[in-house]
Amino acid sequence: MMGTGIFSEPTFESLLFNKKNVVALFTQPDRAMGEEKASTRQVGKGMKSIALQHHIPVFQPFKINSDEGLAILHDLRPDLFVVAAYGQILSPEVLVVPTLGGINVHASLLPKYRGAAPVQWTIANCEKETGVSIIQMTPTLDGGNILATVVTPVSPEETAGDLEARLSIMGATIALEVIKKMEAGPIQGLPQDISLATKAPKLRKEHGNINWDLNALQISAHIRAMQPWPTAFTLWQRTEQPPVRIMILKATPELEATTSLPPGSILEPSKDLNMMQVAAGNRTILNVLEVQPAGKRKMAAAEFLRGRHWFSGDSLTRA
Repeated sequence: MMGTGIFSEPTFESLLFNKKNVVALFTQPDRAMGEEKASTRQVGKGMKSIALQHHIPVFQPFKINSDEGLAILHDLRPDLFVVAAYGQILSPEVLVVPTLGGINVHASLLPKYRGAAPVQWTIANCEKETGVSIIQMTPTLDGGNILATVVTPVSPEETAGDLEARLSIMGATIALEVIKKMEAGPIQGLPQDISLATKAPKLRKEHGNINWDLNALQISAHIRAMQPWPTAFTLWQRTEQPPVRIMILKATPELEATTSLPPGSILEPSKDLNMMQVAAGNRTILNVLEVQPAGKRKMAAAEFLRGRHWFSGDSLTRA
């Protein structure tokens, strides 16, 4: 088994529960876990902890494709690699080590969203459905034959963390089904249509920067996609005061009203102060519900507004 982070844990535990002969776990080095605990950086039980509890040998090479990593794999003589959010790309030399090759548990409906952050880009692009694909591993990143898929709708309230956790369970189920079929004999799978392939590159902190020219639906999707990491953020430009950097944790599009104000403008707060409303692209309005000012705790947007004086002309801009 090769995996790092919460997405890989259900697949690993499923293999162990179903008495599959897991000869070793390969996971990212401890010092890299802060950067490589899968794309959403959620913390679960920990792949290493699960392995040690079941007396499974753990290997954490900095580079799986190094001579050292290759030598360890040859010594183990595996039949099959089962990979889920490992965080390293396997070289052709590594992929030919197991007699049955490798399968990858990928959190999208391939060929869409090939890459390190499929869950986030699925939500950010306002997709209505997604799923998990089990593919035969090849040197082409996420490009192998599709052995199984499962489809599920994307809820308009789901964050990337929520969706990743849900997909991890679904992926574990169909991965086990594929392994059982492989035990019975070779399976071919379906080639991917490369003309439909899209990319899901690894996220960086700057991906959280909010573009207020997008419409409110797109911005709310972006905010959900950036949860729990790297988190959507913006700058509050205040009249005659220094700007305040704030993270926006929860927001929804306003469905019943529009505005003529420029994107990023903060609308005059209502008397009950139950939210912060911000003008977005195409005359839409975003209802901001929860924020976290830099160096402060999370708080309701209404509480944030009560603690600061709003002036006409205040706005939110890209940081």
